[in-house]
Amino acid sequence: MPSAYPVQLGLGKPAFQLKNLHSMRAIVQRVEQAKVTSEGELLAQQGTGFLVLLGITKNDTEADLNWMVGKVAGMRVFEDSEGKMNQCLIDIAGEVTVVSQFTLFASTKKGNRPSFLRAARPEIAEPLYEAFCESLSQAIQKPVGRGKFGAAMEVSLTNSGPVTISLDSQDRE
Repeated sequence: MPSAYPVQLGLGKPAFQLKNLHSMRAIVQRVEQAKVTSEGELLAQQGTGFLVLLGITKNDTEADLNWMVGKVAGMRVFEDSEGKMNQCLIDIAGEVTVVSQFTLFASTKKGNRPSFLRAARPEIAEPLYEAFCESLSQAIQKPVGRGKFGAAMEVSLTNSGPVTISLDSQDRE
């Protein structure tokens, strides 16, 4: 566990500042098509839009969720009539599928077996995942496809571009 105090380098300034221990993460992939199945059951299928892999920590808040929904809904990575990435999902009537992905919080600090201690437990993550999907659906004014929370799934997609963007509610870059 990191110390609550920053390390001093003798320069009068901390070497680093501890970040908050919450950070919702998403991998947003621009796709031509995507499909999610589990145990042979088709859960979601879509055309042009985003496939979002969403990771939730135990300390994520409504502010993290709202920021992430705004970024995904408003992300301008679809080409306009001049070929520039200048349009968002609403502009192109795009579709979205969201898959819960606790492995986005894998830590390989010790050894080669990942630890997932930062990821939220299902009783915390599932309601936030559902709230994210509902909020995103409202933002883009259409239903959002979903994976099956906690299930083993097969995800297939055709990445367009390829365009793959990593978002982190803590870094907010």
